[in-house]
Amino acid sequence: MSGTKYEAVTAVLALLDLLAGEGSANRFEAVVEEARRQGVTGGDLRMVERIKRLALGIQARLERRQQRSASLATLVDTASDLASPHTVEDTLKIITRRARLLLGVDVSWVTLPTADDDGALRLHSLDGHVTMLNTRLRLPEGAGLAAAVLAHRAPLWTSDYLTDDSFRHSAELDQWIGAEGLHAVLAVPLSRGTAFAGSLHVADRSVRHFSADEIALANMLAEIGGVALSRAVYLDETLAAMSALRDQLSHAEADLADARGLAKVQGALLSRVLDGCDPQLLVEECHFRLGAPVLLCGPDGTTIAAAGDLSERGEEFARATKATGVLLDPAPALLQDGIWSVPVLAGSHHLGALYVQAGPALTGDTAELLRYVARVVAVLLSLQERRGAAVEEQLRDELLEDLLISGPRPRDLLERRARRLGIGLDQPHVVVIARLEGGAQAHAVTRASTCARRLNGLQTTHKGDIVLLLPGTDPGTAARTVHDELSSLPGSPPTVSGSGPVSDPGAVLHGYRDAARCLDAMTALGATGTSASTHQLGFLGLLLSDQVDAERFIQGTIGAVLDYDEQRLTELMRTLDAYFDNGGSPTYAAEQLHVHPNTVARRLERIGELIGSDWQKPERALEIQLALRMSRIRRVLRERDEPGGDRAGDQDA
Repeated sequence: MSGTKYEAVTAVLALLDLLAGEGSANRFEAVVEEARRQGVTGGDLRMVERIKRLALGIQARLERRQQRSASLATLVDTASDLASPHTVEDTLKIITRRARLLLGVDVSWVTLPTADDDGALRLHSLDGHVTMLNTRLRLPEGAGLAAAVLAHRAPLWTSDYLTDDSFRHSAELDQWIGAEGLHAVLAVPLSRGTAFAGSLHVADRSVRHFSADEIALANMLAEIGGVALSRAVYLDETLAAMSALRDQLSHAEADLADARGLAKVQGALLSRVLDGCDPQLLVEECHFRLGAPVLLCGPDGTTIAAAGDLSERGEEFARATKATGVLLDPAPALLQDGIWSVPVLAGSHHLGALYVQAGPALTGDTAELLRYVARVVAVLLSLQERRGAAVEEQLRDELLEDLLISGPRPRDLLERRARRLGIGLDQPHVVVIARLEGGAQAHAVTRASTCARRLNGLQTTHKGDIVLLLPGTDPGTAARTVHDELSSLPGSPPTVSGSGPVSDPGAVLHGYRDAARCLDAMTALGATGTSASTHQLGFLGLLLSDQVDAERFIQGTIGAVLDYDEQRLTELMRTLDAYFDNGGSPTYAAEQLHVHPNTVARRLERIGELIGSDWQKPERALEIQLALRMSRIRRVLRERDEPGGDRAGDQDA
């Protein structure tokens, strides 16, 4: 073998040794130069150079594989690290730190949409930065490389950010990029599931191009980071929800404890009421439970009960409460000096007010307790009021029962009892009796009692009927009022009669008897379910009356005609007698009276004007004839004792 061949083989072997030993690229070039000095030329030298190039290519591929292996190992470590539970902030820090180390760049960061949902982006979790200009750096919508990445859903990079006009710049971001001295920037989408949450950025402080392997690694890291970010967000949301649930549970337990304490206080106060305590004892219990002075006043500010040092200020507080205009508002109202006013209400009925010196502010529990205390006080006052009403109702029943008892009764004693109940028996009253058929008697008694109280009268049950003594002079109207009041009850409508008026305690029994006969007559006549009075029954009422008052019947029927004859000396009464004696014929009446028929006609018209145009109807005509007969008999009897001469006057009147 020639010397040059040997030197060529020696150079090839040296290149193979370098390839096997992972020598540097300049050492490969040194072997070729040594072969050239040793006289290797021509085809042998070209072979040595080719083997050098092949060895460098093999070495480069081996280095890329090693880098890929190292990068994949780093990705595996990153995935393993991100697999552990982290917060969103910690996850973002891991992603940016591993991105910077994996790609060997100077700075890395993440951009995410702002919470305002206005399309703007904000920088997060920067790693490797040296300035503070990035603090809360916000990119407007559509600005920066991040906006372009999100728009294209693909990686984008630039070798020199500030000189690249292929995307829209932001002044603030450009200022920070310049301050950091950054040039090459790579941005890849950072996804959460199927949605793109933001972008991962890596940057160098030198102008350079990013290789396909670097872009692929950044993209893979962003995909892994996106999964971890999605889980971190879910974990943060879960932790936040758990924290909120713990807070709710804590509040619920506190509310439950407060509710139990409130229920205990409520039970104690209600037990006091049910045990029949008086307002003073209840106010003292409230003072003990609230730990504050308590004052209970009536609607006019009169002190009902007090516990503490507020007993002399009731009227002052009442005026202040009226000035606030919250008399019927159940919520506590602050008056002055830490004094709170709580109205005592039974429905819309204002029973008074509770005043408590509880300080300038109330907790929710204290306010609720004050409202409940006011309700308990309202229950107590209502019970007392109802007990008083029940006693008064019993006294009213007993008084009317005594008025319906026959036999001598001390008049002055009855009148005093009535005055204590606010009733004047010396004033006109009417007696009303209501009779019901069916099972609504109990409800009817209650309804009638309410009606009697409303009209300031008396009510009782006597011999199975409801009896009322009501102020007034019109028994028919009173009977109709009671009938309408009771007709709304289930069952058949009541039969109601009235009599009177009476203005004496002793006359109440007679009025009752008249009304009872009227009621029996209505039943006998088949007029059940209606209302009437003895006066409305006409002469039948006169016959049914316990004390027949012929004078009132005559005056009520033809009194206007009698008065007209007496005042004007006319003969309307004689004309009426002649008219009815001749079967209602004006002509025959004129013959009997020896006057012209036109005169009779004018007199009959005047009579219609005086007693009503329906006086010729059968029912009224019968009553008028009866009144004429009674008036004639009365006149004959009177003329026996006081005979009088004939009267002359306006015969045509």
